Amino acid sequence: MIQKILIANRGEIACRVIKTARAMGIATVAVYSDADRDALHVKMADEAVHIGPAPSNQSYIVIDRIMEAILQTGADAVHPGYGFLSENPVFAAALERAGVAFIGPPVKAIEAMGDKITSKKIAAQAGVSTVPGHMGLIADADEAVKISAGIGYPVMIKASAGGGGKGMRIAWNDAEAREGFQSSKNEAKASFGDDRIFIEKFVTQPRHIEIQVLGDQHGTTLFLGERECSIQRRNQKVIEEAPSPFLDAATRKAMGEQAGALARAVGYFSAGTVEFIVDGDRNFYFLEMNTRLQVEHPVTELVTGIDLVEQMIRVAAGEKLSFGQKDVKLDGWAIESRLYAEDPYRNFLPSIGRLTRYRPPVEGPQPDGTVVRNDTGVFEGGEISMYYDPMIAKLCSWAPGQGDEARLIAIQAMSRALDDFEVDGIGHNLPFLSAVMEHERFRSGKITTAFIAEEFPDGFSGVHPDQAAAKKLAAIAVFINQTLRERAVQISGRIGSPSPMVGKDWVVTLAGYEEAVTLEGGLDGGSMVFSDGTSLTLTGDWCPGQSHARFQVGGEPMGVKINLVASTIRLRWRGMDVIARVRSPRVAELARLMPVKLPPDTSKMLLCPMPGVITSVSVQAGDQVEAGQVLATVEAMKMENVLKAERRGVVSRVAASAGQSLAVDELIMEFE
Repeated sequence: MIQKILIANRGEIACRVIKTARAMGIATVAVYSDADRDALHVKMADEAVHIGPAPSNQSYIVIDRIMEAILQTGADAVHPGYGFLSENPVFAAALERAGVAFIGPPVKAIEAMGDKITSKKIAAQAGVSTVPGHMGLIADADEAVKISAGIGYPVMIKASAGGGGKGMRIAWNDAEAREGFQSSKNEAKASFGDDRIFIEKFVTQPRHIEIQVLGDQHGTTLFLGERECSIQRRNQKVIEEAPSPFLDAATRKAMGEQAGALARAVGYFSAGTVEFIVDGDRNFYFLEMNTRLQVEHPVTELVTGIDLVEQMIRVAAGEKLSFGQKDVKLDGWAIESRLYAEDPYRNFLPSIGRLTRYRPPVEGPQPDGTVVRNDTGVFEGGEISMYYDPMIAKLCSWAPGQGDEARLIAIQAMSRALDDFEVDGIGHNLPFLSAVMEHERFRSGKITTAFIAEEFPDGFSGVHPDQAAAKKLAAIAVFINQTLRERAVQISGRIGSPSPMVGKDWVVTLAGYEEAVTLEGGLDGGSMVFSDGTSLTLTGDWCPGQSHARFQVGGEPMGVKINLVASTIRLRWRGMDVIARVRSPRVAELARLMPVKLPPDTSKMLLCPMPGVITSVSVQAGDQVEAGQVLATVEAMKMENVLKAERRGVVSRVAASAGQSLAVDELIMEFE
């Protein structure tokens, strides 16, 4: 058996591998860059080796640095995680020459499947259904436009060595094909060191469904069911689940058999994933094979009970799989939500900074029989860097049973877990994840890869509470206000509970609603009576200083995040983020007379939409620009963002230059 594993990666996947290795009694080695000196994976590993500066092309993807760390620590195996060197055949070959076990597939399989052009040709030869497209190399943007028009729009422009949504663009016309080709090449070069591009037909109304395969070095190849990965943004997965709510048994079997045939065609062993696009009639087409562990592997582990990392380690050690295809059973329903350091209120642009609060929900079995799992690589007080992928954690829920009922229970468990997840200090997508869980279309299972674009066409601006939700939040605000006031009275020496000095009549304003509320009875099980005659009973465990509390409001359990901001109460629940003001009736009457403060006018400014590096500025002072014209390009977290003019105008001043690092909302240029 393997004695010591070096994890050639960082973040949550490095922590994930360390957990399984530790359970197997195997020592671990972490590697880290300057930016990750205090990272969680470094603290968890038995040993840690510094491998260079923060940029990944000077540390995590420098093969010589990793090989030096292996030699220094005496590791006899390497787990590459995903991303970085995980699908680099040169790295796998270097390990083979050094006599170090690669916890992954053979070099030839990586070479064959790592190149998307080659992989499609092999898939077709193996009898796997493939998407129409141009598999040859493309010389320039003119050729890309010609090919795209020949295939027929829309088309998908993809990096041959790509993955994780990097180097991918959808083009609906010649102009978008030209621009998308160049952007894809730039991202592919920066992320993978390989700027080759190919183009294929984009299937409309598609679902993204993938098959998990697992094989050993003795000729056994299994498929472990599917994962539905259709909830995507910018071609990057956001929510995954297993099984798919769309597949029937016959389609599942056919997809699994084709995935297995492809794996056998390239002599594949270890864990891998064959990705398919599936149309509304359950026709499926091969997209690519990822010759590594997938980000979303936990949902497969939850429904099969198989630890994929453990199996990868055992296969790398030469062991036979201890189970066969007939032993693989899908039990229950699992959902994974990817928590990203991205601001959903700014079109999901990356956010960096320090995690001033990071409190995940309680993991493990829950009182209702569900299970919560959180794979993470960060900690409270840690810093989210601009150099790496913005994923903070992968929150998973599992529910027993089968079919729609089990899926809805898993969704409800996820909603509660998201309510309990506290993250502050950076922008993050927790509110958006909660909104998706509550969305009727998602809950029905009628989803495609266009779900986010179709259901949030203008971006995400938060969830606005309806009247029923507003009343529940208003009742909680009154509870908090009453608790604070009674505590203040007691601290002043006027002990009495409830105190006659604290009123019972309040006016609550939040999210455009105004509710007159009267507290009847004490805080422990009292009623909140509204001006329309309706009432809600409320109990809660909140005490001053707590940032999260559980309430029973009208019999419904609610986990709410709470922040006291000056004289207001910020409440976050189910994607809603509201500021509540609780006033006496007289103060509320006077407050209505106060003028509304207007936000500053930034209409003549181009502000940096995210923290990042300006890679190019395309105009100068005095230039007249047209609507849609490129003004500047900013790059952060491996993503290139092209900033365009919203309307015609004249540039009066350029405040930033190429190579400059800017904070969010920092000025790039002004217009007359």
